[in-house]
Amino acid sequence: MTAPDRTLAWTLARAHLRRRRTQNVLTILGIAVGVMALIAALSLTNGFTRALISATLRASPHLSVTAYTPSGPSPDLEQAIRSDGRVQAFTPFLADKGLLTRPASDGRAAGVDFTTLFGVTRDAARVLDLPPEERLTLGTLKDGEVMLGAALARSVGAFSGEEVRLLNSSQRRTTLKIRGVFQTGNYLIDSAYAFTNLKTLQQLQGTTTITGYQLRLHNPDLAPRVGDDLTRTRAYSALPWQSLYGTLLDQLALQKRVIAFVVLLIVVVAAFGIANVLTLAVFEKTQEIAILRAIGATRTLITRVFLIEGLILGFGGLLLGNVLGLAISAYFTVRPFTLPGDLYFITTLPVEVKLTDILAVNAIGLTTTLLAALIPARRAASVEPGRIIR
Repeated sequence: MTAPDRTLAWTLARAHLRRRRTQNVLTILGIAVGVMALIAALSLTNGFTRALISATLRASPHLSVTAYTPSGPSPDLEQAIRSDGRVQAFTPFLADKGLLTRPASDGRAAGVDFTTLFGVTRDAARVLDLPPEERLTLGTLKDGEVMLGAALARSVGAFSGEEVRLLNSSQRRTTLKIRGVFQTGNYLIDSAYAFTNLKTLQQLQGTTTITGYQLRLHNPDLAPRVGDDLTRTRAYSALPWQSLYGTLLDQLALQKRVIAFVVLLIVVVAAFGIANVLTLAVFEKTQEIAILRAIGATRTLITRVFLIEGLILGFGGLLLGNVLGLAISAYFTVRPFTLPGDLYFITTLPVEVKLTDILAVNAIGLTTTLLAALIPARRAASVEPGRIIR
């Protein structure tokens, strides 16, 4: 198409849009509201996912390297871990499951609950991302002391300074003194995990072996790659946090897809409002189109006129929707939603805006707009001037 034709197409498109200002504004607002809702929903979902994963990793290592058969510390593996620049800290650990009980006393009923118990060294304070006071307690656990998750302590009904009894998986018993509690914000961890020092758990099990090593990485996303590098030539298996919490990650990803699909329907419905506006314009301008075709306007020119009208409406809606969506995200960053911590693991709902989400929203919105505008554009291009003028 020549430059004059392109100029004529733009001129006709602007002239058509000026005559239906109210309908055009309503169409733009419809698209804007859909895009705004989609950006805000995705940002809130991203924030919830990030906060939940962050809470989960506070009391969980990024990577666990476990021996196929129980054995003592491995100097070779420890040296490989120390020399790996991706590793921030590590600790040997011994894991066990057991039953915690607190005898009835002072009018209180007995408390009982199951726990996953980890025997760790003082380096665990650097592996786990606990608050400073809790990290100090974890790093200074003495023989016979235990640190309980906050929800586990409430379930057992035990407080710092009290004693609880432990029956481990091999039916051995011991008494442990509660040194303190930790709280990650993730109820599933706070209600199940407990820590003691490595020597205490080894003595309870009657062994000098360890289960393996727990690692904290500078970048948690690299856990599968680091685990593969460390265990490729050694009799150890790697368990990155992505595998340990794979079900949780899958549920969060599914939640985001469902929310995005439902809200996306708003954008699609609003975008096809463009088809309604342009179809009415085609009916109103049928004679004008016929005259243009009679004096030499091509089908391509007529199609371009209505596609330009659709694009102008679509771009206007997308631009306004992006501004409103980012504004709402900024508002919820300053004044976040409040959530019940025991139910959702976090007390506030953070916001995380991702550029990829915004680009995807705009790409889908623009594609839908083009498809919606293409239907009346093709109808306009198919007008037969001879039949209309007669």
